[in-house]
Amino acid sequence: MSTIFLGCGIYITFLMLMSLYRALFGPTVLDRLIGVNAIGSKTVVLLLLIGMIYRRIDMFVDISLAYALLNFIAVIAASRYFQKRKGLHDEIK
Repeated sequence: MSTIFLGCGIYITFLMLMSLYRALFGPTVLDRLIGVNAIGSKTVVLLLLIGMIYRRIDMFVDISLAYALLNFIAVIAASRYFQKRKGLHDEIK
């Protein structure tokens, strides 16, 4: 069963690399924010898979919930900043 979780973890890591490409080379700020948010969401799932591999899911659930909350707050704060300071609406049109 551990090999299945390990395979899923490798696949999610590959998906994170694709999101990293979008976060680094996205044509707009909004694309970069979505890429960073996708990396954070996949990191939560990866933390849960690590918890299942080590059979300590109770500890990793707490860590992943805290990380998900920090990721959500950071993306909301960054989007509000770019909306007010950098003119996010002007770039979308």
